This record gives sequence, C-alpha cells and structure tokens, in this order.
Amino acid sequence: MSAALPAQGQTRRLVLSGTRGVVGRCRDFSRTALVDWGWLPERGPAAPHPSHPGGDPSGNGEPGAWDTFAFDLDLDLDTDLDLDTEGDHDGYDEDEERLAVAEDVLMVVSELVTNACLHADGPEELVLHCTADRLRIEVSDANPIAPRPRPHADPAKPGGHGLVVLGRLARAWGSVSRGDSGKTVWAEITPPRGTAPGTC
Repeated sequence: MSAALPAQGQTRRLVLSGTRGVVGRCRDFSRTALVDWGWLPERGPAAPHPSHPGGDPSGNGEPGAWDTFAFDLDLDLDTDLDLDTEGDHDGYDEDEERLAVAEDVLMVVSELVTNACLHADGPEELVLHCTADRLRIEVSDANPIAPRPRPHADPAKPGGHGLVVLGRLARAWGSVSRGDSGKTVWAEITPPRGTAPGTC
C-alpha cells in the first residue's frame, strides 16, 4: 500500500516526444502511479490482454511494457461490478470503486494525449499531481490553440467526442496558455472513496 503523501501531494512527470506508442506509454506511466498511490489494488504481473497477443498493444508481436505489468481494466459493468441499480448500495466494494475510478483516469489520459497527437504533433509532457482530494492530469503540447468542443458533433460519426467524454469523466478541466510555447490541458479526478486520507 502507498505511504502517506506530503501535505502538498506528489507530482510525477513523463517527458515525451513524437506520437509513436505515446498513448500506451502514458497509460502505463499513469497505471504505475495509481498503484503506488493506492488508487488501484496491488497485484503481481498479469498476463497480456487477449486482444494484444504477446503483450504488445500495437498487435505487431513486439514485446512491450504489457509483458511484465498489466491490469485488465476492460470492465463489463453488469457482471464485473455486479451493479444493482434498483436496490440499496450497502454492497460497496473498495476494489471495485478503485478500478472504476482508475478506468476513468486512464480514459482521460488517453483522450488528452490523443488530442495532443492529433492537433499538435504529440505531447511534450504528462504531469500527474496527486493530493488527498484530487488527481490533476496535465498534458502539454506545442500548439497554442486551446481545445474547443465541436458545437454539433454527429454522435454517429467518429471524432469530435473526446472533450465530451472528458467533461463527463473529470470533475473539472481546462487549458492554460504557455504563450508561443503552446498550452497545457488539464483535468481533475476525484479519488476513490476507499483511498485513505493522506494517500493518493
């Protein structure tokens, strides 16, 4: 389990360049931090996800980080979480809560990094800042133009939905200009209920 954090929290940074494999690298980096901070239960090495033979998320058979460290966070909400929407919620499970919030975090990381790949030749840095009351995710890129949701994105067509997803998963999000150097897009996630005070 994670140790108590200093009052100001803990920050982890991942410097990036280019777009190749960057979403997977950022998800792995974030997943490791979530385990260290107690947002995910500790587990030993897991088998690669069946959709990625040989542990390679790209599917081309090359060894990857998933060979030694992976969690199956593809949840079937009806069976994996055994949700009872009609009855009471006394059956709260701490690990299930952590898995659900971790999936939200990894989706937000994926959306922010993918947007940087699509609109700015890739992210320059991923920053995770964790305190007892929230996780702030920041992705910096060289494009100074702030992201804007498409006003009338067609739900039947791919693309244009990332900021809608971000708005639903994050308790807050925004963009901070870095002048001619680009921008930082950030999102904040509330910690799982089972996270002990003073840890992330």
